[in-house]
Amino acid sequence: MDAVRWFAQVGSGDLAAVGGKGANLGELARAGLPVPAGFVLTTGAYAAFVDAAFAEPGLAGAAVLEPELAGVAVAATPREPVGPREGEDPEAAAARIQAALHAAAVPAEVADALRGAYAQLGGGPVAVRSSATAEDLADASFAGQQDTFLNVRGEEALLAAVVRCWASLWTARAIDYRARREVADPRLAVVVQRMVEAEASGVLFTADPTTGRRDRIVVSAARGLGESVVGGLVGTDDHVVDKGTFTEVERRIADKAEMTVYADGGTAQVPVPAKRRRTAVLDAAAVGELARLGARAEEHFGAPQDVEWVRAGGEFALVQSRPITALPEPAAAPPRTWPLPYPKGAYFRASIVEQLPDPLTPLFADLIGPAVSDSIRELMAGLLGRSLPEGDILFPTVNGYAYYYYRTAGLVRVTLQTPLAIKALARPGTRGGVRGWREHAHPTYVGTVGRWGTRDLAALTPAELLDGVVELLRAGAVYYTAVQSVIPLAASAEIVFGAFYDRLVRKPGDPAAHVLLLGEESEPIRAEQSLYALATEARESGMDDAWQGRFREHLARYGHAVYNLDFAEPTPADEPGPLLDTIRFQMTDHGVDPAVRRAGLVADREAHTRRVRARLGPLRRRVFDALLARARRLGPIREDALTDVGLAWPLIRRMLRELGSRLDLGEDDVFWLTEAELRAAIRGGSVDPPIAERKALRRSRALVSPPQMLPDARWLKVVFGRFLPGAEAAAGDALKGVPGSAGSVTAPARVVRGPADFAALAPGEVLVARMTTPAWTPLFARAAAVVTDIGGPLSHSSIVAREYGIPAVLGTGSATDRIRTGDRVRVDGDTGVVTVV
Repeated sequence: MDAVRWFAQVGSGDLAAVGGKGANLGELARAGLPVPAGFVLTTGAYAAFVDAAFAEPGLAGAAVLEPELAGVAVAATPREPVGPREGEDPEAAAARIQAALHAAAVPAEVADALRGAYAQLGGGPVAVRSSATAEDLADASFAGQQDTFLNVRGEEALLAAVVRCWASLWTARAIDYRARREVADPRLAVVVQRMVEAEASGVLFTADPTTGRRDRIVVSAARGLGESVVGGLVGTDDHVVDKGTFTEVERRIADKAEMTVYADGGTAQVPVPAKRRRTAVLDAAAVGELARLGARAEEHFGAPQDVEWVRAGGEFALVQSRPITALPEPAAAPPRTWPLPYPKGAYFRASIVEQLPDPLTPLFADLIGPAVSDSIRELMAGLLGRSLPEGDILFPTVNGYAYYYYRTAGLVRVTLQTPLAIKALARPGTRGGVRGWREHAHPTYVGTVGRWGTRDLAALTPAELLDGVVELLRAGAVYYTAVQSVIPLAASAEIVFGAFYDRLVRKPGDPAAHVLLLGEESEPIRAEQSLYALATEARESGMDDAWQGRFREHLARYGHAVYNLDFAEPTPADEPGPLLDTIRFQMTDHGVDPAVRRAGLVADREAHTRRVRARLGPLRRRVFDALLARARRLGPIREDALTDVGLAWPLIRRMLRELGSRLDLGEDDVFWLTEAELRAAIRGGSVDPPIAERKALRRSRALVSPPQMLPDARWLKVVFGRFLPGAEAAAGDALKGVPGSAGSVTAPARVVRGPADFAALAPGEVLVARMTTPAWTPLFARAAAVVTDIGGPLSHSSIVAREYGIPAVLGTGSATDRIRTGDRVRVDGDTGVVTVV
């Protein structure tokens, strides 16, 4: 058996024998980079340990395993790989498996090989690290899943550390991590490397892991040993280096209160002397020298690297290198200021902005701005008989994010005239309100989409295609503005009923007001019911041709419900993958029939309603009935109206992609042109827009949370702060938003940026998003709670969360920045507070 291999003997082709970490250290050594000497105890040694420990006497190694470990340990002979017993909790599996492994004896052949290599290394302190076959790879780092032991001294301590390292393959954390990533048959080698008594250590990324810039190297440095840097136990100095010149372009010197040092049989945390806490660990020359080593590692591996380094006696050594996983596409530096395009006014992220959570693409920003501002002026003119002055309301972007802009005088005018406008919604013949939406706005929008949808796109000229896009987008904006006149009616109906109920009806033990409003059918609920029916059919009969036809019918009816109103983002009709994922989820044991859930809500609300009505006198009962009926009637209309905002979007996307293809711009690159550039191309002009740079700029802007209001003026916060939750980020680990749905839950968080992340949301996780639209509704069946950056108590997120009976906190302002996937968070839907536990 080949139990030991030295670093110089291994490389990328030896992954199965020495694991990812061992193979990468071998490559570093072969490339001539400074690597502390060491060797790898191979996966064959691990297999021999398992075989010898659990084989019955007289039988070949892996032929019969101890029943307690049957099918769990990795055997030397081929067999079917399986993990913990079906349905077994990771904690229970870990306890069972590790107990057996710690009780086992290391085979003499393996122990002798380990002792011999240790003696050849020179003895003394060594680091013992796991090197799994699924570890430190380009598509998954598996970082921190197995254990590392530092400052191990002596043969017996080394042998014990190796066994503990092997056993760490079966911690509950590692079992769960592999299960989530569907990794079976894991094998573990062990790296034994001479310890360097480091005066400084840290990590180095040969690309900026935040912005994705490949022309930057990022160095983090701390005093003492490096394991605490990787584990986040100590503060680090951070340096950003230009990869071309190896000079610093940015540095941040931390207050380094502690450092990790040698201790008996391991390491310990000790205070950093006061005079050294705020001094730099590395000077500029040392940072440049280290950056050059990182660049050499990247050149050797052919991909950006995550490198661990140490420094002793003024010399650097590299102790680990792995590919950077999940490196984002390159982005510019995130914005730090919010320059305002128009002075003397106020900027708000509300209303339609709730469906525009990300920075806008250039073409959409150019076309949507005038469409929105013109539609608002037209609605106000229809309601009041006079239009607002030009420039009172605009729809610009700040750092790419959409904002409503109100000139100061215009803000006063709109505020004073809003009560009159709401009153006008009840007038017969109005173009606003429920009647205006149902009898005019919706039919007009449907008609415009239908008229353009019947035209042969191939027969249209490029100019006609763009004209059609502009008309459809303006029709969508006019429609949304009409919907805005429905939302206040629905909101006020719920607010008035809630106020009457809480003050004049509710007694101890009675449910909250919103419970009496649950269970009404709406378009998002009907869409979810359609998906569940498709899941039921697929489970029973498979996804045959008939099923495929019904799925296409679903897309034709519901596929325009946008995830994000920017038309550069695909709709479900364009990319149905998230819907198919929802169907697969509904096919599992976690799936719940929406009709059954809704029937339960209706039964509860009716029982509560009967009990409350029975004790009311005639007058209060009449008022109660009238207010309740109005709130129940208007609530679903709001959701129905919002769902159809994107009715034109699949067609707009087809027209723009046809236009881009026709002009040799690329089907998807067309979204990254400005309107002026696109019109110039249509006229036959040559355009060469910096599309890659614009994409990088958008990615950088997406790294920050935009303020809910601008400028940062006290009067704005005083007057409008209570209407725009999340305008100010909370301090510490608690985020303050507004209560959207009652209840309290503590669970792991899952940050979901868009439909590409939908499949990652596991049942029982907290959905954390910038916002949700009706197209996000299927996720609520999996979520334990919902937290959003923007939105209020009457937004879509709030309404749907109540239907699902899960807590919701909305309008936190920065939840997607402050919370990381995997954080345990407490969501209190009663107080509107989210706490990172």
